[in-house]
Amino acid sequence: MNKAALFDKIESEQYRKEPLKFNVGDSVRVHTKVVEGDKERVQVFAGVVIGIRGHGMNETFTVRRISYGEGVERIFPLHSPRVDKVEVERAGKVRRAKLTYLRKRVGKGAMFVKEAGQEAAAAAK
Repeated sequence: MNKAALFDKIESEQYRKEPLKFNVGDSVRVHTKVVEGDKERVQVFAGVVIGIRGHGMNETFTVRRISYGEGVERIFPLHSPRVDKVEVERAGKVRRAKLTYLRKRVGKGAMFVKEAGQEAAAAAK
């Protein structure tokens, strides 16, 4: 057994039991567990998924939002026990794997990603 296969076998025990279902371009709410002293609480970070990278235990996703006029990005490990859950608020339809072009946009254009069912609704009219 080579090293990569051995690492994959060891890491497979640490994977999330039920995979998170979201894609790049989706508007999500990420619930993270935060420990303050001896208390633990859940903090929510809402924004647009602008990229997913990595493989296996190293897989991460980046969420971007505009907070008080400044763009804020946060990177979350996909299989971390600190990430409680990820809720998809709105499914987006994009044509890129990485949405780094959103960093250059200002105002409403910085949040703009087409909704997944938008063209189907337009065709029905």
